[in-house]
Amino acid sequence: MAATSQYAELARQLSAIGAVKRGLSRVLPPDCPGGSAAVLTLLERHGEMRMSRLAELLAVDMSVTSRHVAHAAERGWIERAPDLADRRSRILRLTPAGRELLDELARRTTETFARALSDWTDDEVGQLNTMLARLRENFGDCRPGRYAPGTTAAPEAASEVAPAPESEAAPREKPARRQS
Repeated sequence: MAATSQYAELARQLSAIGAVKRGLSRVLPPDCPGGSAAVLTLLERHGEMRMSRLAELLAVDMSVTSRHVAHAAERGWIERAPDLADRRSRILRLTPAGRELLDELARRTTETFARALSDWTDDEVGQLNTMLARLRENFGDCRPGRYAPGTTAAPEAASEVAPAPESEAAPREKPARRQS
């Protein structure tokens, strides 16, 4: 177990990650906030799904997920089709426009990281990816009322990394207010 001072420094470093997230958000198209990009990424990675499953993968409340889905659907990036197994539910799926946008987002974020980390080795970037995934996994399901120390979320949720700021480590969001 690490020393308490190491955990305190980790807390300071993670607080400063906001600058990285703001830098990444600047490369997103103005009409595509990070939450929408995360929705698109998860649908591409996991295929069509219900909104409840998407909320699990995003590790945010249904109200937040609903806002992200509505934003993406209004722009034609996803479609909401009736679930034949349960007519009360909708199945979410990417549209061709959503796939095209994802390609653009991936290109933009990859170029941004390549510029910012140009003096890092492949091994160092790999270590960072591994450690961030491990950190996220150790926190498990971070939605309000769901976190239990020592438990983890579904394995695929723990390793999601989308080409948008909100997707890295799927942060919790406050349902009342969201700017991006």
